[in-house]
Amino acid sequence: MAQVVLDGLSKTYPNGFQAVTDLDLEIHDGEFLVLVGPSGCGKSTALRMIAGLEEITEGELRIGERVVNDLGPKDRDIAMVFQNYALYPHMTVYDNISFALKLAKTPKEEIDERVREAAAILELEDQLDRKPGQLSGGQRQRVAMGRAIVRKPSAFLMDEPLSNLDAKLRVQMRAEIAKLQRDLGVTTFYVTHDQIEAMTMGDRVAVIKDGLLQQVATPQELYDGPDNVFVAAFIGSPSMNLYEAELGADSITIGSNRLALGEQALANRPALKAHVGSTVIVGVRPEDLEDAAVLNENPADRRLTSTVTLVESLGSEVMVHFDIDARPVDSGDPDAVQDLPTGDEGGTSSAVGRFSPRSRVRAGEQVEIVVDTDRLHFFDPDTRLAIRS
Repeated sequence: MAQVVLDGLSKTYPNGFQAVTDLDLEIHDGEFLVLVGPSGCGKSTALRMIAGLEEITEGELRIGERVVNDLGPKDRDIAMVFQNYALYPHMTVYDNISFALKLAKTPKEEIDERVREAAAILELEDQLDRKPGQLSGGQRQRVAMGRAIVRKPSAFLMDEPLSNLDAKLRVQMRAEIAKLQRDLGVTTFYVTHDQIEAMTMGDRVAVIKDGLLQQVATPQELYDGPDNVFVAAFIGSPSMNLYEAELGADSITIGSNRLALGEQALANRPALKAHVGSTVIVGVRPEDLEDAAVLNENPADRRLTSTVTLVESLGSEVMVHFDIDARPVDSGDPDAVQDLPTGDEGGTSSAVGRFSPRSRVRAGEQVEIVVDTDRLHFFDPDTRLAIRS
């Protein structure tokens, strides 16, 4: 086990395209760090630089105490788990897991011991004589993990290893991988585009966009305190609702809706005072919106009225879609579907609320919605950075 340090790593291709810019990350010894971002943001390039599969243009990469910029992949003491498993179809599970050890001329008895130990950890003991084509997707993923485990590397590198699995199996496997990593205590760098995967698996999560690191924090810190508009919208499902709004001394006006701000909202963000009387970007999480009809306390000065456009009942909660007459904000996520106005037109925004299952709202009906204004997020419209202290 070892820490992995990325010190100002950059990757520029011969055509001038800069895939990663000045990336600073420290993956602590035994930590599970997830790098997440939209398609084409540079996350897989970063992983391939650590693996030695991409040449580093600038910066320094350290694994343990060694600078490994000029070392080949086999000399970096890392093990990779690929998106497509990269198993040899003509070999048995046993031979796939043991392949790297045989190349390293490990003694036969030690190979057998390591393979059977890994198979026991991954519940593959009954599959060792089978070939990959006879296995399920989850079993093939376990074999790929087994091949990494037997090498006892300083670090695991995982490149979207669950993307080829169906939704149910993906949920099961992400729990298994997270538990396995904690049991083994191996430093792990995991790349994914799925923010739910990132939030449920990582000790810390690093968010990247256009090759630039946006924020690194624990999953809860990312969710509760995003540093900018992109992170705010990217982390969370459904996404944070974002609008242009007018900030008053004790209120926020979103479209035609004026909502009171409590002392807590202002006290928690001293920097807001400098923005009173001007336009800000306001964000509200879906769970901070609720049907007024199901609340015992629903202050009239924190309500907005709208017409429901869609109701998705999930049993434990109800996702309610509605429109609000406020100008929407471009989150900067290239994968997001956004209908944004142009020029000076105002526009109407869609919104999503995560309502209690006791709500009985229906599509086409008017609804009064209570906004928890103490939990609003505020961003500077010019810098798009969070307004806090």
